[in-house]
Amino acid sequence: MKAPPPSRFNRRVSVCAEAFNPDDDDEDTEPRVVHPKTDEQRCRLQEACRDILLFKTLDQEQFSQVLDAMFELKVEPQEHVIDQGDDGDNFYVIERGVYDIVVSGKCVGQYNNKGSFGELALMYNTPRAATIVATQEGALWGLDRATFRRLIVKNNAKKRKMYEIFIESVPLLKSLEATERMKIVDVLGMKQFSEGERIITQGDKADCFYIVESGEVKIMMKSKTKADHADNTEVEIARCSRGQYFGELALVTNKPRAASAYAEGDVKCLVIDVQAFERLLGSCKEIMKRNISHYEEQLVALFGSSMDLRD
Repeated sequence: MKAPPPSRFNRRVSVCAEAFNPDDDDEDTEPRVVHPKTDEQRCRLQEACRDILLFKTLDQEQFSQVLDAMFELKVEPQEHVIDQGDDGDNFYVIERGVYDIVVSGKCVGQYNNKGSFGELALMYNTPRAATIVATQEGALWGLDRATFRRLIVKNNAKKRKMYEIFIESVPLLKSLEATERMKIVDVLGMKQFSEGERIITQGDKADCFYIVESGEVKIMMKSKTKADHADNTEVEIARCSRGQYFGELALVTNKPRAASAYAEGDVKCLVIDVQAFERLLGSCKEIMKRNISHYEEQLVALFGSSMDLRD
């Protein structure tokens, strides 16, 4: 079905009472939404969607349907893309532009030329939790509510079944309510790494953190403050196995990656991006902060200093 031109002013009146059962096998009875695109548009769209975690667990056919259904939206400075309290109509992927996240009149964060937003209202039939305001001219790709729910929400229901038991076994997440743990399943992605592959690089900017699903991950560090230590080669400071996590430190301290991580053999990790981390794991930050003193003790033993975590 070729879709009519999308309009952000053509908002649906109320959807919060709408029932949705992800187990209903109605995929083939609903008309598919298709917005025709030039090759150039499709290239830009694929690039914008490359790192969107919500799309990572879709198979190729589902992902292709998502790309078909997405439409381009140009935005002007100070334009409100979504307003707090409204019903959800679209999910948005950022191609370019800077967007303020405003809650109750206060700016609480910002998307800078990458990322996505708008999924919560569509997943949980709740009003928009924040207002998103463009600070400059930009471009977005939108995905309509019906397609999002048919493909993403249905896929997430399968993902929940797959990861429910594992997520319940992760010690870090024990302090969360069951519903909060399930929301984490909804936003996580899965990545596989092969022997020796570098997962994160010391000094890089952090945009996600990892929970090990299978295999083992080696955490290695070069001391910036002890440059003469064995020719400044990397030293192993920790190992992470199933249920353990890494990469959280940079998100807690808002600093670049303090260490590198490498796969020991084949490794599967669940990945949670920084926006989801802030939104869903804020209450876990205190637990994560406790680890900093443990990391510092290890660094003092290895390098005679813990400055690497503080500068």
